[in-house]
Amino acid sequence: MAENDSVLAAARAWQGEPMALATVVSTWGSAPRPRGSHMLVHADGRFEGSVSGGCVESDILQTAAEVIAGAPFQLKRYGVADASAWEVGLPCGGEIAVMVQPVSAEGFDPELFDRIAAARDNGDALTVHTDLTTGHSDQRVLETGEVFVNRYDPPRRLLIVGAVQIAQALAGLARELKIDTVVIDPRARFLTEERFPGTTLDDRWPDEAIAAWRPGPATAVVTLSHDIKIDDPALIAALATDAAYVGALGSRKSHAARRERLAAAGVAPERIDRIDGPVGIDIGAIGPSEIALSIAAAMVGAFHDRR
Repeated sequence: MAENDSVLAAARAWQGEPMALATVVSTWGSAPRPRGSHMLVHADGRFEGSVSGGCVESDILQTAAEVIAGAPFQLKRYGVADASAWEVGLPCGGEIAVMVQPVSAEGFDPELFDRIAAARDNGDALTVHTDLTTGHSDQRVLETGEVFVNRYDPPRRLLIVGAVQIAQALAGLARELKIDTVVIDPRARFLTEERFPGTTLDDRWPDEAIAAWRPGPATAVVTLSHDIKIDDPALIAALATDAAYVGALGSRKSHAARRERLAAAGVAPERIDRIDGPVGIDIGAIGPSEIALSIAAAMVGAFHDRR
């Protein structure tokens, strides 16, 4: 989860100091935060992350202080059926279970933070198993007790091909969604820092650039240039990977022509079928910003396997 990036950064900054880690291990109904959400608590009371968006954090801070002081790990449940849940402010109608464990060899080993960060930097996923009867976390599969499995995926990335006006709006939306964004375009006058502030720019030919960025299940590729010399090689390269989402701007007529060109280039029909074209969710979008919104929605849906 992108929201856990700040937790990993805090773990690195606070390395070697007493800490506790709170994790959402199960949810029911309209829970405010998904499973796997973390909140890292320092012994001096500082914290990073969230397990409920503010509803139960005060109680978790108290529990974390107890765990840091030497109390056993705790598994706490909050729901509207419990009077205590209302006291700590969980009015959303859902229920959550939160595990609070020490950051130690007996709980969540500090080395796991480094391994998670290294895997994410390399574009890989890492899975951590936690025994809910002992509060011990390990990369190894645990055979005994009730086990919570948390998968840490690499950061989401968006590769935009074509530094056009829609790309400017889409890069801004992706930044708000905390999705790492790269704009690829060999045309230097389009690809400028002024047009894409705070965005990684890549002036290589798209097929070369996409191969170098190694798209995987946490990557989306969207072609927007409307120039077949730029878009088609990008699509061929993207369809050879397991990118989560591949979208291409254009009308239904232009997409039909695109399918013919890709087939003639030797791309298998089942790979061509992966292209979302015309790109984005049909919201009747008008103008670059609305089109970018429709693309962002389709991309997020693909990341969540909802398309």
